[in-house]
Amino acid sequence: MTEQRDVTTRDGTAWTCIEALAGMPEAAKEKLAGNGRRAVVCTPSGGAHSVRLSLAEDWRAMPDDALAAAIEAGLAHDDA
Repeated sequence: MTEQRDVTTRDGTAWTCIEALAGMPEAAKEKLAGNGRRAVVCTPSGGAHSVRLSLAEDWRAMPDDALAAAIEAGLAHDDA
């Protein structure tokens, strides 16, 4: 079963995050994101574009503010 996380960034945008390769073999996940990491895609409720993140494999347990900060950093990186 694929789990998702919902988080809101400081600008009030609601995001839904899900592991990009849920259900795929571990080798495929590690090839895409790196050893001990997971490729996570976060999609906004509107007004912004999706962001792809490489997060620790325990990303589902991250505090909401840490996940929101990762999204904001990913957006800043995309805009650079």
